[in-house]
Amino acid sequence: MKGCPPVFTHASDPLEVDDWLHDVEKQLNIAQCNELEKVLYASGQLQGAAQDWWDSFQYGLPNDAPVITWREFKDNFRSYHIPDGLVELKQEEFMSLKQGSMSVAEYHDKFAQLSRYAPNDVAEDREKQRRFLKGLYDGLQL
Repeated sequence: MKGCPPVFTHASDPLEVDDWLHDVEKQLNIAQCNELEKVLYASGQLQGAAQDWWDSFQYGLPNDAPVITWREFKDNFRSYHIPDGLVELKQEEFMSLKQGSMSVAEYHDKFAQLSRYAPNDVAEDREKQRRFLKGLYDGLQL
């Protein structure tokens, strides 16, 4: 708790959900939490409508269900709060990203932000570099 974990109630922008999960996971990794602790920690940071979702999610599980893993928590949290179509749009935006009028630093930041939505396309460093270079001005690609 010393890391001042972010609280989540709701998001006007669904992509804020991903940002919250990213921030919480960062804190969990620093604290070296196990799978159960991660779920307990993150669910303890939910309030309001997000807490209602968690209560409903838990209520819908069978009594003899195994302990919820961190992966299950993240996947269900994302699928409830982020529409599938939005993730697909962000993947397409990443795939078609070009430097355009952005500086290289701005392009780099946008590339890093959008690459979160296409992890399979940048899983290997070599592929990530290729995609990054492909979006630069022709003169800069060399």
